[in-house]
Amino acid sequence: MKGATLLAAVAAAAALCAAAPAQAWPDKEVTLTVNYGAGGNTDVASRELARAMEADLGRSVVVFNRPGALGTIGPAYVAKQPADGYNVGVVTLSSIAIMPHLMTIPYAARDFDFIAAYGRYRYGVVVRADSPYKSVADLVAAAKQSPGIFFGAPSAPNNLAMFDLGRVTGAKFEQVSYKSGSETVSALLGKQVDVIVQNPSDVTSYIQSGRLRLLASASPIRWPEFPDVPTLKEAGYDVEIDSWLGLAVPKGTPESVRTRLEQSAKTAVASDRLQQTYKQLGVDPVWLSGQDYAKMVGTTYEQMGRAIKAANLPRMTN
Repeated sequence: MKGATLLAAVAAAAALCAAAPAQAWPDKEVTLTVNYGAGGNTDVASRELARAMEADLGRSVVVFNRPGALGTIGPAYVAKQPADGYNVGVVTLSSIAIMPHLMTIPYAARDFDFIAAYGRYRYGVVVRADSPYKSVADLVAAAKQSPGIFFGAPSAPNNLAMFDLGRVTGAKFEQVSYKSGSETVSALLGKQVDVIVQNPSDVTSYIQSGRLRLLASASPIRWPEFPDVPTLKEAGYDVEIDSWLGLAVPKGTPESVRTRLEQSAKTAVASDRLQQTYKQLGVDPVWLSGQDYAKMVGTTYEQMGRAIKAANLPRMTN
């Protein structure tokens, strides 16, 4: 009987020891690696998420920026870190489902456990206010004439909207590449290009001041700032681009820790301050579970592979 009691005590102690790390998490600060530079939309949105998660977790969430290579440096770093729950990364949909088709990167979706999606970017087709193109139909008609229409975009997925529009209409759109959204907007204002595809934060003030005009939302939804402007699909073109902000951890992170991170991200996205900050950025504060985000990554990877092949986009050199 004493032996049985001792055995039970040992088993109970072992169970407690095994459970202790997960129960104690987090017992130190959590690092959040952001895959774009300080001050941009992704950085500001992620820092606001970190602030809200700090309040929920009771530990500091320290943000480190690891920009470069079109958002792929950060995820590459996170994938190699210990799977202990203290290394969380911003793994945007573009960095995991689009860029692998365009350049050689040292990671894949299988290297991560996805925690959540915490925001959706919006994109719009924008021209100058004095442009002769008053609608997407006008733009398409002009692009069917030689030599076509020149558009500005930093990278995917922005450029895919115009290439897809050309594919479904037979119009010819030629890309002029720029390093950033602000540089792209400057090129449009300077009449270096005829049209751009950009985020609300880059163009809303110019639209409101009467210098630029939004022809259509290139996203699945209309822009709340300009509710009368249709989406490309509503205008009759089977074109839309979608890109999300997502969180991931190195593969093998304990399930209990992943669950706690997911719950914390969900709570953060629901906070009033985050919602207001995202509204100002032009980012939709939409939350998806880690499981749903993982499914989206897989589906988008396949879709973007087909779209990039159809657009005949060349692979980039790292």
